[in-house]
Amino acid sequence: MPVLPLLVPRLASAQAWSPSGPIRVVMPQAAGSSGDIILRSMAEIMARELGQPIVVENRPGANGSIAATYVKQQRPDGQTLMLPGVSMVAFNQHLYRNLPYDPLKDFTYIAPVTNTAFVVIASKQSGFTTLRQMIDKARVEPEKLTFSSAGIANTTHLAMEMLAERAGVKMTHVPFGGSPQAMTAVASGQVDAMTAVLGIALPLIRGGQVVPLAVVREARTPVLPEVPTQAEAGYPGPICPGWFALVGPAGMPDAAVQRLNAATRTALMDPGVRARLDAADLEPLFSTAAELRARLEEESRVWGAFIQARGLRLE
Repeated sequence: MPVLPLLVPRLASAQAWSPSGPIRVVMPQAAGSSGDIILRSMAEIMARELGQPIVVENRPGANGSIAATYVKQQRPDGQTLMLPGVSMVAFNQHLYRNLPYDPLKDFTYIAPVTNTAFVVIASKQSGFTTLRQMIDKARVEPEKLTFSSAGIANTTHLAMEMLAERAGVKMTHVPFGGSPQAMTAVASGQVDAMTAVLGIALPLIRGGQVVPLAVVREARTPVLPEVPTQAEAGYPGPICPGWFALVGPAGMPDAAVQRLNAATRTALMDPGVRARLDAADLEPLFSTAAELRARLEEESRVWGAFIQARGLRLE
């Protein structure tokens, strides 16, 4: 029985995986974006659970490709991770002819983090106070109405494309490099409207700088109870997903995945983190790594078909 003593230390070592130094979590968005806010709110709790500091590293640009290309090239030792949004891993492969990463082959899926709702907002200069007014304007003057987004094929873009398709209108898309810039364009009157991440848009809504027209979620939100859902406003349709998930380079050991998944779950259950998530109408997500990957594959199938039907392609 000489094999057993050799196997036991290996198994014990795998089960006792611990990070050997600070963990870098690459954020494909700019500081102040929805994912960045989520990650920074969880970092302290996760660091305590893992026994190492969490270092957030912002690498925005190219709709996530800069960050993704960097992370896929790192060692799969659990020391370098990434927090992509759904668009990076479920949409981009249907948009780019030469995407520098493969969402299914190049990453290890660790844990879901949050899902966010969206809100359709309009500039005060537009004069819109209801979603129907905005759609009627777009119908009378095709392509004259402008809307911003956090980037081409970002969820903030696709959510508005879905609304336009359901309403049978055409609007002109004005992409920006992130949500903060796109919302500033609405607040200043540079563009007419936007489908924004609800949590990020709330300060502008509460400050009276933009006008909320409808929330893009199944039911009204407690943070804006007077604002109707998009369906209530007369334009039902598939709700664009807004989830974020923790991933690492392909080939990470199962023990590392399980411990990081557990640390993510603990952070999401922390009362302080939950209070911040609730205030921004962010839904914490809990599932296994396998369930996360299955969700990704389904989102890719559904929204990939929509992207292809709309003829959205990027070089």
